[in-house]
Amino acid sequence: MSVRKREWTTPKGVEKSAWIVDYVDTTGKRRLKTFRLKKEADQFAATATVEVREGVHVADSATVTIEEAGKLWLKSGGAAGLERTSLDQRKQHLNLHITPLAGSVKLTKVTAPWLRSFQDELRETGRSAAMVKRVTISLGSILADAQARGLVIRNAVHELSRARSGTKSSEKRAKARLRVGVDIPTNAETKAILDAAAGRYRPLLVTMIFTGIRASEVRGLRWDDVDLNKALLHVRQRADRYGDMGMPKSEAGQRTVPLPPLVVNTLKEWKLACPASKEGLVFPNTVGKIEDHQNMLRRGLWPTMIAAGLTVPTGKPDENGEAMVEPKYSGFHALRHWYASWCINRKADGGLELTPKAVQTRMGHSSIQVTFDTYGHLFPAPDEGEEMAAAERALFAISGGKSA
Repeated sequence: MSVRKREWTTPKGVEKSAWIVDYVDTTGKRRLKTFRLKKEADQFAATATVEVREGVHVADSATVTIEEAGKLWLKSGGAAGLERTSLDQRKQHLNLHITPLAGSVKLTKVTAPWLRSFQDELRETGRSAAMVKRVTISLGSILADAQARGLVIRNAVHELSRARSGTKSSEKRAKARLRVGVDIPTNAETKAILDAAAGRYRPLLVTMIFTGIRASEVRGLRWDDVDLNKALLHVRQRADRYGDMGMPKSEAGQRTVPLPPLVVNTLKEWKLACPASKEGLVFPNTVGKIEDHQNMLRRGLWPTMIAAGLTVPTGKPDENGEAMVEPKYSGFHALRHWYASWCINRKADGGLELTPKAVQTRMGHSSIQVTFDTYGHLFPAPDEGEEMAAAERALFAISGGKSA
């Protein structure tokens, strides 16, 4: 590794100079890098010397920009068979957030300090904290794909993530718990939804409330997946936002859920009125195709909630100056949360009082940890006061026996 000064005269007679770092990279190839100042050349030489020795150096000329790496990342996702929704999210992150701010940056320039500056710029240009996090994850995925292609050695996103994971647990921000009446409908609110449900969306809402299946799973549900004689519903496929059928979110998503009598009777009646569907769908649209998710919300869930009186003010007046309202719960996941709470609650409180493992199975969670992370605080706690009193009585009984 050498640093030398080069001087020359332009055709117009102007004298110029530059500093050149001459070195051999990790592949044994000779590299030349030019700098305007000796200080910059010395700094690069010092860093490159260590990187070459550790086998983690990639020359700028041997790598690509973030934008170019992002395009390769998209190709990798397509070749891996990612769902269209996942590919669309990748494209949005790359085209709307990453490329406009950092597309021309070489991968070798992506260090931890650079990443911090990039995140700051995302925030300063109006991206939310949640979006900054998602975009950072996508950038880390881009770098990981580039690593596999030999375009970069280090992944600053993953390195920074590992550094954060090593901090004390007390420094980590606690995830907000789901709250009954805020995120999870109360039993009274759920009954109000059932009472207000009417028309072609009533069977759908009844089924979702008492099975906890996801909106994508209910859209892909077929009559072949429902055994009304045995009162069982089998989750075997789901429909994405484009109407493409596929497997559930995880292997555990393929599951069997028992049906209460109300659901069985409702589905028996609905089967007689259900629009004919070539795919045999339980809840198709009026022409027998896969129902649109937004239609399910706008024509099913939201009007039912408003009819049930489950609303919150929007803070905006209508054309008559009256206060406008909107549904209290914005999506179908609220019904899924209620089902989970119903499975967990004590029988004395109107619940099923299932074990955590049974709840995991019914919800289709990939692991018991997901169940505990999401709903662990809802499981009934033991009566610690009574347990301590019993332990105290037992302790004094033993002590009394010994002294006797």
